[in-house]
Amino acid sequence: MSKIEDFLTTKEEQDIVEAIRLAELNTSGEIRVHLEKTCKGNAANRALELFHILKMDNTKLQNAVLIYVAVEDKTFVIYGDRGINEVVENDFWDCTKDLMQLHFKKGEFKDGLVQGILRSGDRLKEYFPFMDDDTNELTNEISKG
Repeated sequence: MSKIEDFLTTKEEQDIVEAIRLAELNTSGEIRVHLEKTCKGNAANRALELFHILKMDNTKLQNAVLIYVAVEDKTFVIYGDRGINEVVENDFWDCTKDLMQLHFKKGEFKDGLVQGILRSGDRLKEYFPFMDDDTNELTNEISKG
C-alpha cells in the first residue's frame, strides 16, 4: 500500500463518518479517526500527540476519543481524554479494541472501524449521555497524516 489514501475507499470513508455521526447521537462524547501510513515510535505516544494537535483536548467535558491507526505498522490505539478516564474502569476500551482487532485480522478495516466507533458511542452514553444543549464540538471527518 503506497498511500494512506488507498487504505479505504471513498465510500468506506463516508461509512465511517456516518458511524461517527450515529455514535454521537446518544452521547456528548466526541469521536475522531486518524489514519497514518506508519508510526515512528510508540503508537500510544503518537495518539496522544495527535490528540493535542487535533485540539481534541478542548472539549467542554474532556470526553473526546481518538481512534488512531498506523496502517503499515498494523497497529491502532483508542485514546480517551481525561474526563473519560477519570470515571470509567481501567479496562473500559478492551472490549472495543478486541472487536476492532477481530475485523482487522480478517482485513475488514472499514467494518472494524465502524464497529469500534459504534461500540465507543454506546459505551460513552453510559457516562456521557446526550443532552439537549450538546453541540458537535469536533468534526466527524477522518484526518490523515
